[in-house]
Amino acid sequence: MKPMAHLGVGIGWRPEIADAVERLSGLDWVEVVAENVCPGHLPESLLRLRERGTRVVPHGVSLGLGGADRPDPGKLAALGERAVALGAPLVTEHIAFVRTSSPVLEAGHLLPVPRTRDALDVLCENVRIAQDALPVPLALENIAALFSWPGEELTEGQFLTELVERTGVRLLIDVANLHTNRVNRGEDPAAVLDAIPLEALAYVHVAGGIERNGVWHDTHAHPVPPVVLDLLAELRSRVEPAGVLLERDDDFPPEAELAGELAAIRAVVTVGVAPAPPAPAGGVSAPADTPPRPAAGSRPVGEPRPVEESARTRVALGQAALLSALVAGTPVPEGFDRRRIRVQARALAAKRADVVAKLAPELPVILGGPDPYREAFLSYAKGRPMTSGYRRDALDFAEDLLIRDLPADPAARRRLTTWWRDRAGAKPPRRIVRWARTLSGRAA
Repeated sequence: MKPMAHLGVGIGWRPEIADAVERLSGLDWVEVVAENVCPGHLPESLLRLRERGTRVVPHGVSLGLGGADRPDPGKLAALGERAVALGAPLVTEHIAFVRTSSPVLEAGHLLPVPRTRDALDVLCENVRIAQDALPVPLALENIAALFSWPGEELTEGQFLTELVERTGVRLLIDVANLHTNRVNRGEDPAAVLDAIPLEALAYVHVAGGIERNGVWHDTHAHPVPPVVLDLLAELRSRVEPAGVLLERDDDFPPEAELAGELAAIRAVVTVGVAPAPPAPAGGVSAPADTPPRPAAGSRPVGEPRPVEESARTRVALGQAALLSALVAGTPVPEGFDRRRIRVQARALAAKRADVVAKLAPELPVILGGPDPYREAFLSYAKGRPMTSGYRRDALDFAEDLLIRDLPADPAARRRLTTWWRDRAGAKPPRRIVRWARTLSGRAA
């Protein structure tokens, strides 16, 4: 595998810190959440960064390549469009599942796949499908997890190594996630780094989090702790990463603090390293040393065996049982840590509330403030798992309130009705319609 193109030290671009990112001194590149940009209407800040020669890499969060279903062609096409629009040398995604199709449920979050032979077979086939559909190389990220699957057959290092050997995919190693899994799952980060093929490393993520009651929460909303920088140094002692990126998604600090975190990261990764050659002007095309994507139908290691549908079925059943327990209140499957599953379920509901509030900031205002909104949303979430993403979730939440003649204040209810109608383009259904939907759902 050829060396990865040099990226340098970068930061996750977010609209909330767009101005600060443009002013950061010595910034080499940025990563953007792929689903948050539109290829035909890129933010002016990203366009200015590209004009300055700053590379932009799209980072997907919704493919769910570790899920039992084959990748959605529409989502693959959308990710590829963003790569082309941004002139990206590669795209990245996660080793995770995010939804099930039977029943139709959305986690709204990255969930770990079981490290079993079945799950690895399914993942490898899904990755090859994605590679054939994408116009640039693909790299996959190890995720943070609150819990482990029972009956796993492979270690993290074995799982990642075989994934690379069978698909030729590159790895995006998140050292903060390695620390998260050390605390939450008892996994040794050094053992993972020793086991995986570091020649496949695309780049590295660094982020902050916080520990509560013995559980590490990968928040991306706290400063990078020394223990994560220590893991970055561990990785650096084994390989010189082509790129390292700081992730921050919430509670954004002042610009000076962001610059300080980037300086700390740069100090770790540049120890004893000669200056890298500058990126080509424009930063929109892959340099000569970027590994070429295999041609459609070609594979790095022989011709893969097709995945048996029975394997997909077994993976689907396990993931559906777990996700149903997390978002629909069904019993926790045998072998899982029930306390950890409860923690994860609460975290998923809280994340739903937070994301919906960001997408629809009018809702907390209409409902009387953040606390009444959160109480109402969490009550709604207990009986209404998400099935179609966060924007649909916001509409369904408002519809659910209106069906129950809430909020109690008539003026607030009128405002909510107007808000719902403007976005849904219809009248809120009457109670009898809601009851019929509920009954039909139970029958299905």
